[in-house]
Amino acid sequence: MAITDPRNILIIKPSSIGDVVHTMPLWNLLRQRYPKARISWLVAPACAGIIDGLPDLRLLRFERKGWAKAWHSPSAAGDLLRFQRDLRRDRYDLVIDVQGLFRSAWFAFLTGAPVRVGFANAREFAWLFYTHRIPVPTMDQHAVDRYLSLLPAINCPTAPVEFPFPLTDTHRQAVRALLGDIGPFAVLCPGANWETKRWPVQRFAELVHPLKDRFGLSCVVAGGPEIVNLASQIPGATNLCGKTTLMQLAALFEAANLVIANDSGPMHIACALGRPLVTIFGPTNPIRTGPYGRMETVVRANLDCMPCYSRTCTKYNHRCLQELGIEPVLVTAQQQLASWRH
Repeated sequence: MAITDPRNILIIKPSSIGDVVHTMPLWNLLRQRYPKARISWLVAPACAGIIDGLPDLRLLRFERKGWAKAWHSPSAAGDLLRFQRDLRRDRYDLVIDVQGLFRSAWFAFLTGAPVRVGFANAREFAWLFYTHRIPVPTMDQHAVDRYLSLLPAINCPTAPVEFPFPLTDTHRQAVRALLGDIGPFAVLCPGANWETKRWPVQRFAELVHPLKDRFGLSCVVAGGPEIVNLASQIPGATNLCGKTTLMQLAALFEAANLVIANDSGPMHIACALGRPLVTIFGPTNPIRTGPYGRMETVVRANLDCMPCYSRTCTKYNHRCLQELGIEPVLVTAQQQLASWRH
């Protein structure tokens, strides 16, 4: 079944923060192509803050942790059944499953939408639930381009690629209150979902004095509450971990002179905002999930085992990041600062 003028669209991309950021251009192009359509987005509560506030966007919270208890909790089972019932009642005519897993495809199927678009090579047999299965290149392709490849099937252009963060003066004022009279500053982001993606926190600590001496930048450490203790190991830096919302974090990056980050959600936010940036990569492939359109910001070792995509590294003891010193990071920082006009 073809789709010519959808009136009720659902995007399914619950997580992670970086993936939600990568899906923003798809939402933006849908909004421009179908300005009269109602667009909803199925998203995890932990990631909702980065898109909450986008114009004419309805958020559906994907309560994964709560619903996982449905098999032994009557209340959780009831919540999940009500959510599934509501998906059907909303009568979507177009669903785009950007997640590409069994669970997300099952939700797409439950909507009863006549057009359900997803990847032909989606994992966990998710493709079985789509009406339109879009082939994607087998070669390395960035996640943003992969997601946008779904759009031609529904008569939607794939450009321009824009990241319209819903930043407001309220977010910016909150950040200014946290920073005080700090002057020019760099933001350090030592967190990452995988331990193997974390450059040793001691290396971040070693950056504090050179950034001040060479570039006149004070340091601010940013991230979620889960890395408060990690950030405490970076003396001489202002620790804002756990003190900002996602949009306040974006406002912090917007105000920063430089951002230095691991392969993480905050890195993707800073990249999408176009900030001077240094990105540190270990086991993952920056071509697939790196800073979109900004490979010049990537600093990584050159080892035969890279990329391994492993969440553990018992054989080489995280050599790819353990052996990466601060000087390549500082060189790239200098290049970024020299090319940027704040």
